[in-house]
Amino acid sequence: MTESVLEEGLGNTARQPLLGNPDASVRKNGRNFDEEDGQTRFSYEEAVEETGFGLFHGALLVVCGWANASDAVEILCVSFLLPTARCDLLLSSSDMGLLTASIFLGMMVGGYVWGYLADQRGRRRVLVLSLTVNGVFGALASLAPMFWLFLLLRFVSGVGVGGSIPVIFSYFSEFQARTRRGVMISALATFWMAGNILAAGLAWLVIPSTSLSFQLGSLQFQSWRLFVVLCSIPSLSSALVFGLVMPESPKFLMEAGREAEAIAVFQKMFMFNHRGDTKPFPWHSLVLQQMELPLEISGLRIVSGSHKEHVVPNTKLRRLIHTLKEGLSPIGKLFTTPLTSRSVILFVIFFSISFGYYGLWMWFPELFKRTEDGGSPCSNVSRSSSVHPENHTCYPVQTAVYMEGFVTAAANLPGNILTILLMDSVGGKVLISFSLLVSGVSVFFIWLVKTKLQSLAMSCLFSAVSVISWNALDVIGVELYPTQLRSSALGFFTGVGRVAAILGNLVFGQLLDTSCAIPILLVAALLFSGGLSAILLPRTLQTELT
Repeated sequence: MTESVLEEGLGNTARQPLLGNPDASVRKNGRNFDEEDGQTRFSYEEAVEETGFGLFHGALLVVCGWANASDAVEILCVSFLLPTARCDLLLSSSDMGLLTASIFLGMMVGGYVWGYLADQRGRRRVLVLSLTVNGVFGALASLAPMFWLFLLLRFVSGVGVGGSIPVIFSYFSEFQARTRRGVMISALATFWMAGNILAAGLAWLVIPSTSLSFQLGSLQFQSWRLFVVLCSIPSLSSALVFGLVMPESPKFLMEAGREAEAIAVFQKMFMFNHRGDTKPFPWHSLVLQQMELPLEISGLRIVSGSHKEHVVPNTKLRRLIHTLKEGLSPIGKLFTTPLTSRSVILFVIFFSISFGYYGLWMWFPELFKRTEDGGSPCSNVSRSSSVHPENHTCYPVQTAVYMEGFVTAAANLPGNILTILLMDSVGGKVLISFSLLVSGVSVFFIWLVKTKLQSLAMSCLFSAVSVISWNALDVIGVELYPTQLRSSALGFFTGVGRVAAILGNLVFGQLLDTSCAIPILLVAALLFSGGLSAILLPRTLQTELT
């Protein structure tokens, strides 16, 4: 049995899971050498490095990136259709807050459930299922004639989104060598910007085109409903690619004792990365030792789910209670010494940035709409609140709203580039703190702006800077926790973020027409507090995955 001792950042292990029999191996030239048969043994990190870096990782980035972009499209879809759909569904500002909150409620439920299943059953299978749920129910929402049904379908779609977001980063990171992991995960995170731009571009192209509307039975299928259908295509296509082409994570397979499958994945990686090369695959005659992979951290013992023995209760009620305890047990481990401090800090950061980012971002199109006649978003409160949903004018569609959304989405580019360039030299901890502090300042000035151009400029600054913290969280999140907890941890903390996003949207929906300054200043304060909290995170620069 191989024991792992975790040091700062959960990164430096005394021994890693080995390919072959570790008991008969010694270290020679930095490798594990088996004295019995004269063959070299590789740890997981060494095995990933031996497969090389090339075509496989490029294809993996595109496939996982498209899945990440599809989640962005599905989430932001609602914010772009609000200025027009509010007329057809007769929505008040409170209704719109409830609608934007519904998808985050679904993501909160789905994030932890799917994350837990990914740690138990595998990353790839969960990605296929969650992306399918996301796309199917997202498309069905386009046919909902009433607000409550549209709300329900968007909630179920959110359950799917909640599963794919945390799992995609766990899956992707487990194919990366530690020397490139920061850059590669940062590159994956940039696809969120691509999805944001795609959603804004589709909205700009489709929603104002009222000629695309048609009668579907008793339902008038407006252009915004077509936009909803188009937004579901990326997630459905991603599910198809993962189901037909992509392999399971080799790290998960190794820890689950599925030796032959892990070797096959490493062989596929090697083959694609060394196309046209004469270098032989080094492990043809080797098998993985089937072993339990415990993790001991100052008294905390986490055992791979594939090798735990369970006593199953003999009544339905007891089985239900047992299942709930099993499902919630990873949360308890996250807050057990020495993981407690980092988990508490991440809790604060995820809550702060999610409340601030989604609370504000989902309402940007509505805020831009309120500046159409000039003045800041808060200066037109009386005009906006005096309009009832029944007689609110949504047609002809104001295309400037979508143009501004497109520009704000594109403003993510500088932040994404900066993250890629600095992640492996500065580290995620510094980038998170810097990003949140500057984001808080930029939001404060959104409240003070007096013109439409100033409002757009500050929104772009917020977009460019805040994306750095999201990208850095994607990197540091996978490095702070071991394989047996990685997806569960990401699912839990993204679930915390969804609660914050729900609260943010409800607060904006309730106060935007009466006390506009309150939610904006609250966002600024939360972002600033999150930036200060990030200073306390452990350093995880180029750490090994455990």
